[in-house]
Amino acid sequence: MLGSRRSPRTVAAALAGLGLLAASAALQVSAGTTPAHAATTATHRVLFDNAHAETAGNADWIISTSQPDPLGQNPSPSAEKDWTGALSSWGVALQKAGGYSLRTLPSGSSLSYGGSSTTDLSNFDTLVLPEPNTSFTAAEKTAVMNFVKNGGGLFMISDHTGSDRNNDGKDSVQILNDLMSNNSVDSTDPFGFSIDSLNVASGYPAAIGDSTDPVLHGSFGTVTKSLFANGTTATLKPSDNSSVKGLVYRGGYSGNTGAFFVTSTFGSGRVAFWGDSSPIDDGTGQSGNTLYDGWNDTGATNAALALNATAWLAASGSGGGGGAGSCTAAQLLRNSGFESGNSIWSAGSGVITDSTGESARSGSYYAWLDGNGTATTDTLSQSVAIPAGCAATLSFYLHVDTAETTTSTAYDTLKAQVLNSSGTVLGTLATYSNLDAAAGYTRRALDLSGYAGQTITVRFTGTEGSKLQTSFVVDDTALDVG
Repeated sequence: MLGSRRSPRTVAAALAGLGLLAASAALQVSAGTTPAHAATTATHRVLFDNAHAETAGNADWIISTSQPDPLGQNPSPSAEKDWTGALSSWGVALQKAGGYSLRTLPSGSSLSYGGSSTTDLSNFDTLVLPEPNTSFTAAEKTAVMNFVKNGGGLFMISDHTGSDRNNDGKDSVQILNDLMSNNSVDSTDPFGFSIDSLNVASGYPAAIGDSTDPVLHGSFGTVTKSLFANGTTATLKPSDNSSVKGLVYRGGYSGNTGAFFVTSTFGSGRVAFWGDSSPIDDGTGQSGNTLYDGWNDTGATNAALALNATAWLAASGSGGGGGAGSCTAAQLLRNSGFESGNSIWSAGSGVITDSTGESARSGSYYAWLDGNGTATTDTLSQSVAIPAGCAATLSFYLHVDTAETTTSTAYDTLKAQVLNSSGTVLGTLATYSNLDAAAGYTRRALDLSGYAGQTITVRFTGTEGSKLQTSFVVDDTALDVG
């Protein structure tokens, strides 16, 4: 139904109803800062490998010299140098975020799954392989593949071809390809990609434009670019695994070639691949090592990429350890159809209504954002805790009608967003506009799995221009986990 819905309200009045006047724009990770993170309630268990020559040569791919427990070096780290290692910034950022339990598999140990060791993979949700320089044994490859298949997260970080730091004839490209193609669990291209034998000297490869991807737009910030400082890429094979996805590409490449950062799934688990170790290097480490500070490189957002990917992997499936990853199916939003009026939801005046100016999809009440034909911003939000280890989907029915006549310009928009407890926008999941106008309601579904283990705010923000009305009508919302 076209036409003005009710008396205009100012932007400030609409936001005041939410108490979000101080909310900032999307969170960015900048050089020299520790990324912000929403409060978490779950404990994600992450194991960093140091049993495969990760400190050979100038490499220093450890979060701390205290192993297996980095807290032995400093139980309350606040800066990267509170722990010693080129990955200390990564570890300290997770430790400060809360909700993470970090350990290192020490040199001289072996990867195992289903054993009694405290560093057995059954005790963890995610395994990080930061440029391994010795080959995995047959038993180790079986352990890793079964860990992922049963719900674990695997983060593989390579370097360029020829980067054999310990001179044993094997580099990380060969070692990780061997893990994927020569194991007893599934050697038929299980993750849907292979690592290229390349040495790309330098560059700032850009992220794809996908505002719904939880790795690119996660709780630790928005990813725009990464960094090549002698690295490689991957070739995707979606015919072997349809879930494989390139998130960051070498300049001039797209589709199945030149993927610098890749995600995929295998069984109940998740996989991430990064084609260079320089982006995770924070420039610090043990005495005598020559290091490169890619973590704080101002031309990239490497910290956000590493941390978002860790969070996404740690929320994988049922959890490789079978503990923190378990999930009970549920619908989490309260007053999801608005039939209790303004109860539970935070909304501007008149947004939740039973007005006859529009029609509810079911029942009597619905949420009506904008529709004034004046410069107006309306908001509607609800906070919710998503359990760890859960896949989560936000769904709602949306009807858009408009007096705009254009078929090419989005004058009025509705954004579905995720905020943290401080009101900072963590990500915009989708944007709709006057160009989406149609008769009746259309069901929309958006993935929130990347926010598992966190308390977030789901917010709809409708922004209208000053001439012709567009009404964004929402009903029958749900946030399903399982």
